[in-house]
Amino acid sequence: MRIDIITVLPELLKSPFEASILKRAIEAQLVEIHFHNLRDYTSDNYKSVDDYQYGGGAGMVMLIEPIDKCITKLKSQRDYDEVIYMTPDGARFNQQIANQLSLHKNIIILCGHYKGVDQRVRDLFVTKEISIGDYVLSGGELAAAVVCDAVIRLIPGVLGNETSALTDSFQDNLLAPPIYTRPREYKGHKVPEVLFSGNFPEIEKWREEKAYALTKARRPDLLSED
Repeated sequence: MRIDIITVLPELLKSPFEASILKRAIEAQLVEIHFHNLRDYTSDNYKSVDDYQYGGGAGMVMLIEPIDKCITKLKSQRDYDEVIYMTPDGARFNQQIANQLSLHKNIIILCGHYKGVDQRVRDLFVTKEISIGDYVLSGGELAAAVVCDAVIRLIPGVLGNETSALTDSFQDNLLAPPIYTRPREYKGHKVPEVLFSGNFPEIEKWREEKAYALTKARRPDLLSED
C-alpha cells in the first residue's frame, strides 16, 4: 500500500511513522508513506497556501491551486483508490472504514488546516471525507496519523499475529472481552478459571459472552447498528 499525505506541516506528521508497528511496516516495505508539503506547489514568492474567505468571516481558507497541482501531479504518476479529506464534518471514522481502506493499493490523504479548504477542492478532487470525532483540531495532520495507524495495522504481515487485528474491539460491532496475563492471582484478584481449562470452545464462548455484556453496558449503540 502507498499513502500520500498532503499537508502544510509535514514535520508534525513524521514522528508517528518513526517508531513501533508503523516503522516496522515501512521497513518491511509493506507500506509506503510519502509527505507532500503544500508550500512546494505554490506559484508566489511567499509560498502562500491560504487566503481570506469571500463574503467575510473569521479564519483563512486553503487555496485550491496548490492542492490541484499536488493532486494532479500524483495522479499523473499512478491511479488512486481514494482521495481522502480529513475534516470535522466528514463521515465518522470506524473499524469498518479502516477495514475497507486497508484493501486499497494507493490513497491520498489531504490534511485540512486553518478554516478548511476551498469548497471546490471537495467538489472536484475528494472522494471520501473522514472525521475522527466531533471536535475540532488545529489541522488534519494528527487525524491523518490516526487513520494511517488504524489502516496499516490491518495490512497482512504488519502484525506479528495475523489474527490479532481480527479480535480487536469493533471488528464485529463488539468491544473486546477482558484479557489477562501473569500472575494468576494478584492481591486477591484471580484470573477466571475457564481460561486455564484448555477447552477452547468454552473459552471462546466465555469471550463472546463477556464481549457482548461489555458492549451492552458501555456502547449499547453498537448493538443497534445493522
